[in-house]
Amino acid sequence: MQTIGVIGGSGLYELPGLSKVREVCVRTPFGAPSDAFLVGELGGVRLAFLPRHGRGHRFSPTELNSRANIWGFKKLGVERILSFSAVGSMREHIAPGHMVIVDQFVDWTRQRPQTFFGDGIVAHVQLADPVCPQLVGVLAESAGAAGVVFHKGGTSLCIEGPQFSTRAESERYRSWGIDVIGMTAVPEARLAREAEICYANVALTTDYDCWHESEDDVTAEAVVEVMRKNVVGAREVIRQAVARLSGERTCGCGNALANAVMTSPEVVPAATYKKLALLIGRHLPKPVAKKSRKPATRPRRAKKAVAAR
Repeated sequence: MQTIGVIGGSGLYELPGLSKVREVCVRTPFGAPSDAFLVGELGGVRLAFLPRHGRGHRFSPTELNSRANIWGFKKLGVERILSFSAVGSMREHIAPGHMVIVDQFVDWTRQRPQTFFGDGIVAHVQLADPVCPQLVGVLAESAGAAGVVFHKGGTSLCIEGPQFSTRAESERYRSWGIDVIGMTAVPEARLAREAEICYANVALTTDYDCWHESEDDVTAEAVVEVMRKNVVGAREVIRQAVARLSGERTCGCGNALANAVMTSPEVVPAATYKKLALLIGRHLPKPVAKKSRKPATRPRRAKKAVAAR
């Protein structure tokens, strides 16, 4: 049975309807994920759910250990991730309460690890299209079936946070052609591609940031109020999407590392290979341990017996 991963954003800390639920704590080479994974079944499909900020919303965007989160999904056998994030709208026609099925990202973060690689191994994955096109199609069908107002396609700007934008920043971002602004989808999308997991992000709009002249500036209180309504729709989109996701993947996400590793296998440090074996094991041969050569020693000469006087 395939396993679908779901990352819940602000307000989406649990997923009603899961059956046979168990908590799974996953150990990773990159530390602890945001919380224990809730693994169960939804409509007969195995699903692994993780609240991005931890239950109770304990971690700020910069504090998120995205490498551990994505690694945990990979360890659990997840091949597809549906990610949900609360965002601000940068476009008049994308009103608070609407959903945007994002297909592009602009990364404006500064303090977050962006890759699993390093320490003696280099990989350059293709990221021109950072989300899985098949998942985008399924999410669009699911949003339509769920009866929510949604927009298929859009560019999401990810800022460091945790503060909201200044008015000058908001106007600047709008001039770039940004559709929504959030704080969490990057580096998730980058890491999912490195882990060869299909990834798609649904942006749940809660406000107009601070650029809209006729709307109040964004506040945490206003965000929470709209978020409660968004979560109801998001849960139905998840239910619809899970029912539509079946069978083998035919996209290229599952082979993203096939030609991406630049480092010669014979020079990859054994410790680094062991650390990343979950990702690279099927693409790179395991390094052969080199036998240490001891310096040659001269055989000892037998001591001559000394005649007793």
